[in-house]
Amino acid sequence: MKEISAGGVVFRKVGGELQVQLIQDRYGKISLPKGKMEPGETIEQTALREIVEETGMEGVIVSPIDQIKYKYNHESKGLVDKEVHYYLVEAVGGKLQAQVEEIRGVEWFEPMEAWRRQKQSGYNNNDRILAGALRLLGLNVQNGG
Repeated sequence: MKEISAGGVVFRKVGGELQVQLIQDRYGKISLPKGKMEPGETIEQTALREIVEETGMEGVIVSPIDQIKYKYNHESKGLVDKEVHYYLVEAVGGKLQAQVEEIRGVEWFEPMEAWRRQKQSGYNNNDRILAGALRLLGLNVQNGG
C-alpha cells in the first residue's frame, strides 16, 4: 500500500530578515508541518492545506525541495510505502497558531537557529529537507553535522 504526504519549510521576510518556521510535534520533537494527501488533492494542495491546518499560515509554493521515502508497518494495512514531498513555501497570510490536536507549538526562527534546533532535536531525515530549503534561500549549511 502506498501513502503520500506533503508539507513544507515555511519562510518569511520581516524587515529584510529571513525567518524559518519550525513546529514542535506531539512528541516534543522539532519537525515540519506535513500530512496525508486527501482524495482529489494535488500534492501541492496537500502541502499548503496541511501548513494552514497545523500552523495557521497561508503560503505559496516557491520550489520543491525533496522527498523522503520510507516503509513502515501499519497494524491493519501491513507494510506501507510512505512518500513525503516537501516544498519551500513563502508565508503570505494567515495568523500563526498551532493546531493543538496535532502539535505542541510553532515558532519563527532566524535560519541558523532553526538549523541548530533541527540538528539538536529534529528527525534525522528532515536534516536534508531543511538544509535543502536553506540552500534554496541562499544559505549554506553542512548537512554532515
